[in-house]
Amino acid sequence: MPTFIKGTIPLPVLRLLGKLGSDIRDARLRRRIRTVTLAERALISRTTLHRIERGDPGVSMGNYSTVLFVLGLHDGISELADRSRDSLGLDLLEERLPQRVRLPLRSGGPRSPAGE
Repeated sequence: MPTFIKGTIPLPVLRLLGKLGSDIRDARLRRRIRTVTLAERALISRTTLHRIERGDPGVSMGNYSTVLFVLGLHDGISELADRSRDSLGLDLLEERLPQRVRLPLRSGGPRSPAGE
C-alpha cells in the first residue's frame, strides 16, 4: 500500500477495508475460483484483484463492487449509505422540524365555524 494513502485514510477505514478484502478472498476460495478467473470475470488485472484482497484503499469502489457482483455478494452495496440507516442524519432532520404549523390566513378575514 502506498505510504501517501496510509497517512490520509483513517485507521478504522483501513481496518474495514482490510476485513472486506479478506472476506472477498475467503468468498473466492470457498467458491474455488482461481484469481486469474475472477480477475477475468471482473475485467480487472490479477494485480488489482490482489490489491482488493489486501484491502488496498487505492483501488476504486467500482472495482470492489464489480468483484462483489461476480461473487454474487453485491446486494448490500446499495444499503451502505441508505437514508433509512442514517440515524444521525434522521435525528438532525427531526431537530429542524417546526414545533407547530401555522395555516396562512385566507383573504376576507377569518372563516366562521362550519354551519353558521
